[in-house]
Amino acid sequence: MGLGAIDLNLLVALEALLEDRNVTHAGVRLSTSQSAMSGSLARLRRHFNDELLVRVGRNYELTPLAERLLPVVQDTLRKAEEALSLTRQFDPAESRQRFSVVMSDYAMTVFVEPLLRVLADEAPGVRIDFHPLVHGEPENETHLRCHDVMVAPLGYSLPGISETVMHDRFVCIVDRNNRRVKDGRLTLRDLAEMPHAGAGFGKSPTPAGRQLETLGITPRVQVSTPGFSVLPFLVAGTELVALVPERLATRFEPFVGCLAVPTPFPDVPLIEALYWHHNRHTDPGHRWLRETIRRVGAELDDNANAAAAATVGVATPDELSRVLPFARSAANSA
Repeated sequence: MGLGAIDLNLLVALEALLEDRNVTHAGVRLSTSQSAMSGSLARLRRHFNDELLVRVGRNYELTPLAERLLPVVQDTLRKAEEALSLTRQFDPAESRQRFSVVMSDYAMTVFVEPLLRVLADEAPGVRIDFHPLVHGEPENETHLRCHDVMVAPLGYSLPGISETVMHDRFVCIVDRNNRRVKDGRLTLRDLAEMPHAGAGFGKSPTPAGRQLETLGITPRVQVSTPGFSVLPFLVAGTELVALVPERLATRFEPFVGCLAVPTPFPDVPLIEALYWHHNRHTDPGHRWLRETIRRVGAELDDNANAAAAATVGVATPDELSRVLPFARSAANSA
């Protein structure tokens, strides 16, 4: 059967149905009615002479043929998108394109302001809809496909594409009058004895939390939140301690009433990555958005390193690796 005898729009419907495994969700994704999507599924079933989706309990599962079809359809549509994008242009100064960006609460705290300044200068008509990172959703390919990009900690097992865009390190925050702080520092014993305010990210501990486990310290978590940005407000005026990214601590420290001090163990890095679905990889507007986010992240890293270097003047690589948030790997490879 030639391509002319097939409605190729059914490939788009097929991909949505196989990825979402739900007629209603696939319809919402493609902005079409449930009845229209059911009609597409019926046509696809006739074409392949296969049910494709079968009900198991309250959910649907893919048939063996559908399992084999899914990667083929995804690759076919990706290549079609690449072919069509070759003729498109993107002018940020004139564009009115609207992007959907998912960020962790930490990334929103430190990333949004410099990103919006760049947009105001280079793309005043571009609109970005920011969405919170809901833990448990990012591992789902459909979730990633529904948004243009996601900025989140490195380590999510996503089927899309990712690259590092920004670095930070963890510090301790306490109330500025906390009596345990001596010479601007806390000890491991302090961390073991103090009540903690923690950021909950599902079942996985933060990198700093994993470091405490390695050191044999089980934090006595008295209060927890679903993200980092609330922690400075919980710590201020209490005996609590929290482990948070340094940029977030620095942003809140002047007006919340908390104090940021180094961790009493080697620096624990936090790496923020940019994630996107492969079907957007060649889109000119999407490429511009990714490059803009890369530039913002690189500038944040450069500013942090420059500020740290200014506090010590001329320093050895070992001294820099203790002071600069991101110099350790460079010093070790020199």
